[in-house]
Amino acid sequence: MSARPLYEPYSTALTVLHGDLENLARGSTTVFVGTAGSLLERQNAGGFRFYARQYYDGDGRKREQYVSGPVGDEAADATAEALRGRIDEVKSATVSLRLLGREGYALADAKTYATLAALHNYSVFRAGGVLIGSHAFGVLLNQLGVRSAAYATEDVDIARREGLAFSEPPAVDFLTMLRESGIDFVEVPTFDPRQPSSSFKQRGRGSFHVDLLVPSHDETFPTVPVPELRAHATGVPYLAYLLGETQAAVLLAREGCCLVRVPTAERYAIHKLIVSSLRVHQGAKSDKDLGHAAVLGERFPGALEDAVSRVPTGAVGWLRSGVARAAPLLEAAHPRALAELAG
Repeated sequence: MSARPLYEPYSTALTVLHGDLENLARGSTTVFVGTAGSLLERQNAGGFRFYARQYYDGDGRKREQYVSGPVGDEAADATAEALRGRIDEVKSATVSLRLLGREGYALADAKTYATLAALHNYSVFRAGGVLIGSHAFGVLLNQLGVRSAAYATEDVDIARREGLAFSEPPAVDFLTMLRESGIDFVEVPTFDPRQPSSSFKQRGRGSFHVDLLVPSHDETFPTVPVPELRAHATGVPYLAYLLGETQAAVLLAREGCCLVRVPTAERYAIHKLIVSSLRVHQGAKSDKDLGHAAVLGERFPGALEDAVSRVPTGAVGWLRSGVARAAPLLEAAHPRALAELAG
């Protein structure tokens, strides 16, 4: 059995650069949805001169947004100058983002970034919303400072364990928040017309989806109201375990970066091993889960062991099954991770 590691650490210089971008994101209450764009001076038919921002939205369409006016007014000029500073800051950061992307860091695609940036601006993640799924995996790999097996990005999964704690209730519903991305989202019809939708997709033939999820109290998949978002979510078994410990982390994209909330890496790794036991097809996706477990077992001693000790009783059997399949890939190169997973 080959002892080839399932992950490769990045250089210190790259991890420092990632840390700088995370600090930038932590200091940004709102971010640009789409590209940073540029600041322009415009004039309407009546001769009124004003400032506008031109940019590309999440669907790749060129847009213009009124900023302030008239040109020459002290307050309008100050507003425009502040915006110019923000644009320059983001454009400077995109140089670092391109470098990280070329070196193998996970970068979200334009649609995903615009969607999550819009939710960030509505404080969904600060209120307790959590990004899960493959995009969360990419965020965690970046945060751990490692390159793992290639993985296919999937649609966006947003989850919450309890009611989101907004400082003020949002003025709009979840669907409207999603449309702030510039993508024309619509609700996905359910098989049972009496059931409300918990999934949203781009209008037309596009396959880009956003799913809203909450923990299920048993092993069923109920439709559950999420009143603070004026939406509904699908209940998922064992999701409460995944959401039991979360953290703020930076999402990277070519357009910019923003702060999201993701599960802790050890919870993510254990949950994926549990879920993998329920899958019929394994393949590369299982390797991805194993690589993540290996990172935690070696870089943060005790993290996996602690996460294993908190697995719900009903999921212990599924976890053992997942660990048994993981053993051949971990025992040679990552024995410490395997020992912690085995308990």
